Amino acid sequence: MPVINFSYRDLVTLMGREIDKNDFLERIPLIGCEIERVEGDEIGIEIFPDRPDMNSVEGIARAARSFFGLEKGLKRYDVSDSDIVTYVDGSVKDVRPVIVTALIKNVEMSDELIASLMDLQEKLHQGIGRNRKKIAIGVHDFDKVKPPFTYKAVDPKSVRFIPLNSYEEMDLVEILERHPKGIEYGHLLKGKRLYPILVDSQENVLSFPPIINGTLTEVTPSTKNIFIDVTGIDRETASLALNIISTALAERGGEIYRTKVIDNGEKLYPDLEPREMKVKKSYAESIIGMRFKPEEIRESLLRMGYDVKIDGDEILLKVPAWRGDILHEIDIVEDIAIGYGFDRIEPENPKYLTYGKPLEKARLIKKLRTIMIGLGFYEVETLTLSNEKDEFDKLGMKRGKIVKIENPISEEYTCLRKSLLPSLLKICRANRHRSLPQRIFEIGYIVNERAKNELHLSFLEIDEKTNFSRCKSLFEAISRDAGIDMKIKRSNHPAFIEGRCAGILYKEKEIGFFGEIHPRTLVEFELEHPGIALEINLEHLE
Repeated sequence: MPVINFSYRDLVTLMGREIDKNDFLERIPLIGCEIERVEGDEIGIEIFPDRPDMNSVEGIARAARSFFGLEKGLKRYDVSDSDIVTYVDGSVKDVRPVIVTALIKNVEMSDELIASLMDLQEKLHQGIGRNRKKIAIGVHDFDKVKPPFTYKAVDPKSVRFIPLNSYEEMDLVEILERHPKGIEYGHLLKGKRLYPILVDSQENVLSFPPIINGTLTEVTPSTKNIFIDVTGIDRETASLALNIISTALAERGGEIYRTKVIDNGEKLYPDLEPREMKVKKSYAESIIGMRFKPEEIRESLLRMGYDVKIDGDEILLKVPAWRGDILHEIDIVEDIAIGYGFDRIEPENPKYLTYGKPLEKARLIKKLRTIMIGLGFYEVETLTLSNEKDEFDKLGMKRGKIVKIENPISEEYTCLRKSLLPSLLKICRANRHRSLPQRIFEIGYIVNERAKNELHLSFLEIDEKTNFSRCKSLFEAISRDAGIDMKIKRSNHPAFIEGRCAGILYKEKEIGFFGEIHPRTLVEFELEHPGIALEINLEHLE
């Protein structure tokens, strides 16, 4: 979870009134955060991921003003119109199609604001921006460029500019290859023929999203007017991020101005109009478990920053435009409980005596685990991460559909496993210096080609005298002791010796296999003795 570090004196200045520091530290966690550290005037607060609007000291101050009763209800910001226009060229539609913009004037820059703004930008990139994949944010000194702006996609070699934290002019390919941010985020443009840029009327580059801004518009202590662009692939998320940053700057005294984006019509941003939602009072009471007076609910929601009207059983609300976490009635119910105070809700003993029972799948797992231990096998638990070489090549199988990791950190873990057997073979490879026999099993999940979890059972035995007959006996013992009528049929599997492998049937459906492992497979996994193995898909068993 993101940790926001700030000066308590700066927070008090933003709140407009001083409150007891100890009271603040004791009560602020009730909103949905935890105190990470307190060192003199410096405070670190860990913010829950569902509150990106609190990813800055400005957002925390706004939430605290309502929660502590200093300024209850919906915070409203003055928004003026401007003549700033951004044109969206059709060339960018297949790259990163969304852009939203805002202009914030008369900002009094300070060391605290610059640090907070940079930190907020990165927190939003990592959180709702999914590490810049979903959205990327550009913050610019507006006075250094001349509108209107154009958002377009260009040939990577056709544009050159000096990126932030560099003194050298580069084209877009060179930025991806040589600039630290290009190296870190270049994968987001992998496979794209054209790259997106934002330019002004004189073709000066403001930004190369989602990679880096240009030095031309770098924000400095002398900056007075700030232009914000948020680009990406999801308009709703981009608009939310724009609202959060715009209002954070307004908390510092900045003046918000609407800007136009011409993209198949005219759209105005930022849009700070609150959303209207409603919830039944009776529903909220049934979830929280206590009865409320209408005024108690109203007061609770005002403390959470809403405008509220209660009409009989219906609660009508106006939700702030920066609260992207409010998606459903249950989110409002949670805020009622938070605003009322969890510490004020009296616990009570259960009214009814109930007994839990395990799920059928849990019963099956327990039964099979007991059977395998009784047969002399040791249980292991392996990683779900694997690689295609182990999953296919070493077993002699053709590569098929698999869930791949987009940015693997090593060649060892590049995908999610489709079988338990390779994991067990690797366990025995790591323990091949130990005495025989080696008998291990695992009951765990694999991920099939439809990206769905499947529960499997697999065992592996490495021993000088083991063979197919031994494997068949173990299968029959499992089937008999589990009380599951499974049958076998002649079958072949590339990881097993031909003629010494069998398929497993349950209600005429093939659910697994067992047999004597092929010497080629043993060599691939650096094993020196014969082996037998079994694997069953447990999802189909009843």
